Amino acid sequence: MSLRINDVAPDFTAETTQGAIHFHEWIGDGWAVLFSHPKDFTPVCTTELGAVAALEKQFAQRGAKVIGLSVDPVASHSKWASDIKDVGGHDVNYPIIGDPELKIAKLYDMLAADAGDSCEGRTPALNAPVRTVFVIGPDKRIKLTLSYPMTTGRNFDEIIRVLDSIQLTAKHPVSTPANWKQGDDVIIAGSVSNEQADKQFPGYKTVKPYLRTAAQPQ
Repeated sequence: MSLRINDVAPDFTAETTQGAIHFHEWIGDGWAVLFSHPKDFTPVCTTELGAVAALEKQFAQRGAKVIGLSVDPVASHSKWASDIKDVGGHDVNYPIIGDPELKIAKLYDMLAADAGDSCEGRTPALNAPVRTVFVIGPDKRIKLTLSYPMTTGRNFDEIIRVLDSIQLTAKHPVSTPANWKQGDDVIIAGSVSNEQADKQFPGYKTVKPYLRTAAQPQ
């Protein structure tokens, strides 16, 4: 099953470092960021989990929960957490999903159906595709997917930036331009007429007939 933006995020039950969860129930009425890893005790992933631990409060301020997944058992994750704190300087207070039978990795199309049914004996290279970030909305639909190679650590400041954009554009008829960040001008949606824009976005600028910019709405 190939997952695309606006598809419903597959639901599942799983064991995590904080107990069993039913994924859609765990998300609740907020946002969720699911980020996956090919194996515990790997160098790049250790830094990534630490980076998310440092940013967890920023995600929470945006109504977003974070949850990790690694293709190893929960007991291994719990041992790994001390290394993550040593390296990153923060406790891992968010749950990490155990996926030793590769069920969730397959459900989310990160591993092929014929990849086997056990993490035992699998190297990080065999699990290399399990390095994807999914941002999921309150409607349980996928809003963003990003997949990274094993050699490149993920930029979680970028995930926060994208979350800000997604949440803003869900509330207002706007989109955000390249490299946008909080407080920058936005692009008025094509569905908004010039007459409507005069009322909703007074003082907006027409850069091109199809490109109108305005101050970020609050």
